[in-house]
Amino acid sequence: MFSKDIYIKRRQKLINDVDKGLILFLGNSESSMNFLHNTYKHRQDSSFLYFFGLDRHDLSAIIDAETGEVVVYGNDYSIDDIVWTGRQTSIADKAKSCGVDKSGTVDNLKSVLKEAQIKGRKIHFLPAYRDSNRIKIFEYLGIEPSNNEAEASVELIKAIVEQRNYKSNDEVLEITKACNTTVEMHLAAMRFAKPGMTEAQIAAEVEKVALAENGNISFATIATINGQTLHNHYHGNIIKEGQMFLLDAGAETPMGYAGDMSSTFPVGKSFTSEQRDIYQVALNSHEKSISMLKPGVSFKEIYFESAREIMRGMKDLGFVKGNVDDAVQAGAHGMFFPCGLGHMMGLDVHDMEDLGEQYVGYNNEEKSKEFGLKSLRLGRDLEPGFVLTIEPGIYFIPELIDMWKADNKYSDFLNYDKIEKFRNFGGIRNEEDFLITENGYQLLGKELPKTIVDVESERLKAFE
Repeated sequence: MFSKDIYIKRRQKLINDVDKGLILFLGNSESSMNFLHNTYKHRQDSSFLYFFGLDRHDLSAIIDAETGEVVVYGNDYSIDDIVWTGRQTSIADKAKSCGVDKSGTVDNLKSVLKEAQIKGRKIHFLPAYRDSNRIKIFEYLGIEPSNNEAEASVELIKAIVEQRNYKSNDEVLEITKACNTTVEMHLAAMRFAKPGMTEAQIAAEVEKVALAENGNISFATIATINGQTLHNHYHGNIIKEGQMFLLDAGAETPMGYAGDMSSTFPVGKSFTSEQRDIYQVALNSHEKSISMLKPGVSFKEIYFESAREIMRGMKDLGFVKGNVDDAVQAGAHGMFFPCGLGHMMGLDVHDMEDLGEQYVGYNNEEKSKEFGLKSLRLGRDLEPGFVLTIEPGIYFIPELIDMWKADNKYSDFLNYDKIEKFRNFGGIRNEEDFLITENGYQLLGKELPKTIVDVESERLKAFE
């Protein structure tokens, strides 16, 4: 936890930003894997962590936006629990550790909410992403699970986004810890992978780095020779000489802050000439995007420039024809770059995605529905304090090639004869994490090898 003063100040700002009523926070319950008492590792709700810092399961809290009163609710463990868990801190003491003087039981919480409803007071709550909390909201407030998102408080969502989007110095230090561990995860893969191994062996080598830091992975690891599948969590392939390996992996600190990086390296000691050419195009787009990071710049425009850089490079290699600006305006870059450029990051690897991208990444503006562009999670002007990823890539997706070729789509810009020859090429992506500063940007964490020379240098260590 941070110092309790930090949580007190965060809650006070929230009180100032929410006009009237009660603010209800539901922490997460334990989640079962395959039977009730065999649970996944507990992960607290991020907004609950942000305002209270308490990582115990089955906690809730109420903030009265009118009186300023704050109460943490939960049931203390009985002896039947303690024989399994050992002595646990009381709810009252946990509350005091984050600057809250009042606590109560779950039954107390139900009574307070029922009384508030009788009096007609507004009860603010966030959209629930776990069914267990949807059921609690139904039990406590009578709101059907199917109406959960519609009934959630937009006023509360906007107030929380307005705080959490801007990372404090304490948060930046914690995110940097996650990023440093994340770099070590990628170095472990580069220095370990050899032809004949399975993807699963490499994923295991990567994830143990995060666990050894008393943390966890910040999302399900992508470790694959099929990098053209953007969120590929299958780890059953045997890797072979001549293939490329794409790793998208991140660490989460014990406090819940995330790192998120991607790297692509040859399974053998070096890239093939074709891999080198396309890798360099993707890297040029990556570096161009980074160079544009500063306050006041629209991230959507950085995305378009990254796409133009990819299309310029692919035109030089014979995959693209015609005017590059026209090609990007039409959307032809989606053949190679069908996803976004980056996203906000903090306590969530896609920060506050449960609260709505239109609030977090678009400042309430409507998102595009265009293929590729609709996957851009961040499209607003950059501001100091934002933490975000940069991750352009180049992907050859056979199903997309077949679909667009059959429709003769963007034939003025795409050389399908050349593209067909690379339908089994795979995908390439580099990804790093950045803080937007007053005058520009700051790379978070140690540098991750990304030039061809540096990547191949790391690969040689696996064969020593």
